[in-house]
Amino acid sequence: MSDAPGEGVKMPAQIIIYRIYDVAEEINLATARQLLSDSQVGRMQLGRVRPKSMQIKNPPLLISVGEDHLEVAGLACRAIYKAKIFDLGVISLALRLYPERPPTYTQLLDLAAMLQESDLTGELLAHRLTELRRLLGPAMQRPGRHEFVEDYTVFCFPRWPEEWDAVPLLLAEREPISQQTRQQVLANSFSYGPNDLAIITWDSALVVDDSGSYDIPDLLEFANMQLLELRYYDNLLSQEMDRMYQEIEDAERFSGFGRRRHYRKIMNRLMELLVDISDIHEKIHNSLKVTEDIFYARVYSAALSIFRTHSWAASIDRKISLIQQSYTMLSDEITTWHSTLLELTIVFLILLELILGLVTLHG
Repeated sequence: MSDAPGEGVKMPAQIIIYRIYDVAEEINLATARQLLSDSQVGRMQLGRVRPKSMQIKNPPLLISVGEDHLEVAGLACRAIYKAKIFDLGVISLALRLYPERPPTYTQLLDLAAMLQESDLTGELLAHRLTELRRLLGPAMQRPGRHEFVEDYTVFCFPRWPEEWDAVPLLLAEREPISQQTRQQVLANSFSYGPNDLAIITWDSALVVDDSGSYDIPDLLEFANMQLLELRYYDNLLSQEMDRMYQEIEDAERFSGFGRRRHYRKIMNRLMELLVDISDIHEKIHNSLKVTEDIFYARVYSAALSIFRTHSWAASIDRKISLIQQSYTMLSDEITTWHSTLLELTIVFLILLELILGLVTLHG
């Protein structure tokens, strides 16, 4: 199911506020669809992309989770709540604000500042997240994780007045902005045609497009989902490394068979961890691939670069390497101990044979 209004339908001005939660190790989307109302559930797909141009390994479920009327930073808005459910254990909630009257630039700047200064999104989406987690309980594997959250805001307009300055809006900044900062922000600007524009920053973006397409917001949401998962597993590996070092230190208190038994327990757990993390790491990287659409490939690659996902991935790879080195060290320790034990056994048998020979000789 496409999330766009439809071909030829102009996109109304709107502000999309994302809050993306890590809630479980995995969500079975087939089971999730059965638990939710089929009439309300669809699959995410990009509206302006040829099927072969982009590969989504397991497209997330898309569901509407309510409507409301809100006044935000002086703007009276129609509010629509959407959710995407990812198989990687992520629920992304989006609050779409449609101003009832065309907003002024000052109102938009006030809204941007308020979003940075308050937890409006969290408060508005908290009970919807709770309800979704309750409904999806049977579909979730190892649920309960929720401390990792990503926020992102996309300002969507069918046209952008020339007199409006996008940079202060994207930075939520009322103070004068240096030319260097301005150049850095505008360096991540992308246009496919003469009337569209996308400017991407760390925690917000401006999308100008009157076609009704949600493709770029969807790509940015996907990139934020990947960032969230990489952050989570990087933190998990840090915790596991601390636990590993503590267990090795504890094992040193024992000697002989006791120490080797503890080493084997540590190695078994490390092997399971490495297999699980490697599998999940691969799923994160393969969750979405842009293959033939050059424009969307540029936008998506830029978003991943701005969000520094490559740095998080490199950190995960580095920690996996350190764990592998520790596993090898423990394995070598056990192998050395076995070799020493075997050598001692051989020496003992030789001595025993000599002693028995002398006893027989003198007997």
